[in-house]
Amino acid sequence: MAARAQVLAPWLAALWWGSLTALGALVVPSLFVHLPSPALAGGMAAKLFTAQTWLSTGCGLLLLLLHRPDQGNPETGRAQSTMMFMLLGVLLALLSEFAIAPRIVNRENLRLWHSVGSVMFALQWLCAGVTFWKMTRKSG
Repeated sequence: MAARAQVLAPWLAALWWGSLTALGALVVPSLFVHLPSPALAGGMAAKLFTAQTWLSTGCGLLLLLLHRPDQGNPETGRAQSTMMFMLLGVLLALLSEFAIAPRIVNRENLRLWHSVGSVMFALQWLCAGVTFWKMTRKSG
C-alpha cells in the first residue's frame, strides 16, 4: 500500500466501525428513550440508518480501493481476507437499506424484519471491527 493509503485506511476503518458503534449503542437507543413516541423515534432511526448506510458504503469502497493487495507480497493473504470483510460489510449495509428497511418502514411482519435487520447490523459492525483490527495490527 502507498504511504498515504497506509495512513488513511485505518482512519476510514475507525470511522466506519466507530459510527456503527455510536449509532447502534448510543444514538438509536437514546431516540427511543427521549422522543415522545416510538413512531417518531422509529422514523428518525430510519433516517439515521440510511445516512449510516451511505457512510458505511463510502468508507468500505474507499478502503477497497486503498487496500488492493500486491501480488508477490507475503501479506497478500491477509490483505485478501481483510478485503472480504470490507466487501461483506458494504454488502450487508446495502442489503439492509434496500431489502430490509423498506419492509420495516411498511410494517411488514415487523418482528421478523426488525430481527433480520438487527442481525445484519451486528454482522456489519463485526465486519467493520475486524477490518479496523486487521488494519491496525502490526505485521509479522
